Amino acid sequence: MDFQSSSEFNDAPQMLPPPPGTFVDREELIQHVGDFAVSQGYVVTIKQSKRDRVVVLGCDRGGVYRNRRKPVDESSAESLRRRKTGSRLTNCPFEAVGKKDDGLWKLSIKNGAHNHEPLKDLSEHPSARRFTEREVLLIKEMTEAGLKPRQILKRLRQSNPELLSTPKHVYNVKAKLRQGNVTVRNFKSLRPQKTAVRNNYQSVMEPSWRQRNPPRVPNLIGGRFVDSKSLTSIDVVNPATQLIVSQVPLSTNEEVRAAVFAAKRAFSSWRNTPVTNRQRIMFKFQELIRRDMDKLAMEITSEHGKTLTDAYNDVLRGLEIVEHACGVATLQIGEFVSNISNGVDTYSIREPLGVCAGICSFDFPAMTPLWMFPIAVTCGNTFILKPSEKVPGAAVILAELAVEAGLPNGVLNIVHGTDDIINAICDDDDVKAIALVGPNSCNIGAKNHAVVMPDASIDATLSALVAAGFGGAGQKCMALTTVVYVGSITPWEDKLVEHAKAIKVNAGTESNADLGPVPGYENGNFIGPTILSDVTVNMECYKEDVFGPVLLCMQVLPLISFSVGSHISKLVFVVKLHIFVSQAESIDEAIEIVNRNRRGSGASIFTTSAVAARKFQIEIAVGQVGINVPISVQPPFTLFTSSKPCFAGDLNCDGKGGIHFYTQIKTVTQQWKDLPGNVETPTSNSNGESLQLLNS
Repeated sequence: MDFQSSSEFNDAPQMLPPPPGTFVDREELIQHVGDFAVSQGYVVTIKQSKRDRVVVLGCDRGGVYRNRRKPVDESSAESLRRRKTGSRLTNCPFEAVGKKDDGLWKLSIKNGAHNHEPLKDLSEHPSARRFTEREVLLIKEMTEAGLKPRQILKRLRQSNPELLSTPKHVYNVKAKLRQGNVTVRNFKSLRPQKTAVRNNYQSVMEPSWRQRNPPRVPNLIGGRFVDSKSLTSIDVVNPATQLIVSQVPLSTNEEVRAAVFAAKRAFSSWRNTPVTNRQRIMFKFQELIRRDMDKLAMEITSEHGKTLTDAYNDVLRGLEIVEHACGVATLQIGEFVSNISNGVDTYSIREPLGVCAGICSFDFPAMTPLWMFPIAVTCGNTFILKPSEKVPGAAVILAELAVEAGLPNGVLNIVHGTDDIINAICDDDDVKAIALVGPNSCNIGAKNHAVVMPDASIDATLSALVAAGFGGAGQKCMALTTVVYVGSITPWEDKLVEHAKAIKVNAGTESNADLGPVPGYENGNFIGPTILSDVTVNMECYKEDVFGPVLLCMQVLPLISFSVGSHISKLVFVVKLHIFVSQAESIDEAIEIVNRNRRGSGASIFTTSAVAARKFQIEIAVGQVGINVPISVQPPFTLFTSSKPCFAGDLNCDGKGGIHFYTQIKTVTQQWKDLPGNVETPTSNSNGESLQLLNS
C-alpha cells in the first residue's frame, strides 16, 4: 500500500461502538446505544429480545438489497437459493448485547465493526420517516374526522416540525389501521435534536399512567417514569367516598437498587454543577408549583380527605421550603481564617454527602416531600423519595414538575412501597443520609398542650383552641391535643362546646367544609368533633397519640360526647374526635403537667400577664413555645426544635437545619512558601498555648 492510499484509508470516517456501561433499565440502555449510534452516523435496531433478561442490538443499514435478477442459464434450485439470499437486507456485523444482572442492565459490545460507510444524512434513512405511536393515534382520529392525508401531515408538523413523512406514508398507516394494526416502531434515537415546540407539546399531554383506570402511580428512576415490575398494588382510597383514586405498586428490591444506582451515577456531575445553576432550577420549580397549585390541592384532598383550604396550605408551606432553597448559596458559605501560623491559612467548606433519601408520612402529602428533596438537591446531593403509600399522588406531581423545571436525570428518584422498601433504603450502604417523618418515635407523634390562665381573652383564646385542635382534622404533628385550665373551667366549657358545634363537617371538596371527610357522602369515613371530660393523666388517650381533631378535658365533670352533623340520617362510620381539658390550681401545677408528658413537642400559654408568660417561657420543658398563639410548623429560615422524644436525630432535615443535615464540613489547611524543606504545623499544648512543630 502506498503512502497516499494509506493516508486516505486513515482519514476515512470511523464509526465507533457505544461505550459499555451499566444502566437502570432496558429502555435506558437502548436509548444510550441509539443516541451514540446517531452521533457516529449509523442506526441501531433490536435484533433479538427476551424482555426481562437480554436484548441484542444490531445496525440497520437502511435497506440495501442484493441483485435479485435471475440469469437465463440458472437452475431452479440455485435460483431459489439466490432469491432467498437476495431478499434479505445486507447484514452489518455490528452487535451490542444488553443483559440484566442483579436488577441492572449491563452493556457489552460483541462486535463493534461495520461493513459500510456512515450515513451522511440520517433523514435519508427509512426509519426516520416512521411515525410515533402518538402520531399514529392522531392519524386515526383525524382520518375518522374526514381529513385528507395532506391535511393530516400539515397538522402533525405543527407539533413536530421535523416530521419527514410524506402523504404516501400516511396512506400506508391508514391501510394498517383498516386492518386493525396500530402498532408502530418509534426510533427516538433518530431525532435527538427535538424542538422546543415538540417538547412543550409533550409536556402538556396527560401522563400515560394517569390514563389508566384506576391510575397506577409510577416510579421515577433515572429520569424516567416507569411502571413497577411488581404485580402487587395497594389501593389509594378517597376517605370521603371510598372510591379508588389510584393504585400504588409494592416495588421490588431490584427497583430500589436501580434507583440508588441512578442517583449515585448522577451525583458526580450534579455536585459539580454550579450552585447558581441549581438555584435557577429551584426558581423554575417554585414557579411551576404555583402554576399547578389547584391540581396539587385537589390531588391532596382526593387522597387524604383534608379540606381544599388545608390542602392549599399544605402546598404553600412546602413552597416556602422551595423558595428557601433558591437562596441556599449564601447558607453554604464556609469560613476562612488567615495566618493561623506563619504563612498558614485554614478554611472550611460545606460539601454534599452523596445519595440521600426521604421517607414520608401521610399527614402532609406535599409539604413533607418538599421539606426534604429541594434542600437536599440544591446542596448538590441526589435523592430517593419514598412517598406515603396512602397519599402518593402529590409527590409524583411534584416530581413531574421538578423534571420539567430541568432537574437532570437521576438527581431525583421515587420508589413506592411499604416496610420492605423502607428497609431496603435504610440497609443500602450507598445512601448517606435518610430523613424520616413517621409515627411514634420519629418526628410526627406529639402531645401538645395549651395552658389557659384566668385572665386570658375568652374569644381570642377559644378561636385559637378550636382552630389548633380541630384544624386539619388534628392530623398534624403540631396539633393541639390538651388544654390545661388554671382556675375554674366553668367560664370556658359551654363556649368551647359552641365553637366546636359551629365547625362545618363535609367532604373536603365542598366549599363550606371546615373538617372532612364526613356526612353527606354515605360511603365515606364520617368524623365529628367530640369533647370528652373527666380525663386523667393516667388514661391511654392522654398518654398516647390519638392523631385526630382532639382536645382532652381533665376535670371531674360529666362526660360530654356529641357528634357534629348528627342530623344526617346515614352515618356509616363515625370516629369521634375528642378535646381533653385539665384544671390546675396554679401555673406551677400546669407547667408540671406539661413537663411530665414525655410526648410534648410544644406548648402555648394564653394570658394577659407578662409575668406569667415569662415564667412559662423559662420553665416549660418543650422545644416550641407559643404565647397567646398556638404552636405551628416554623418557617424554613428558622429551626424546628423539640426537646422530647417526638424528634429523633441530631439535625433537622428541613429549612435552615437542612443545610447542615445534607452537607458535611471539610476543613483545609494550606501553606504556600518558596522555602523548601521544613513546614511549620500549628498545634497547642495541654494549657492551650500555641506551639510550632517542624516536620521534616
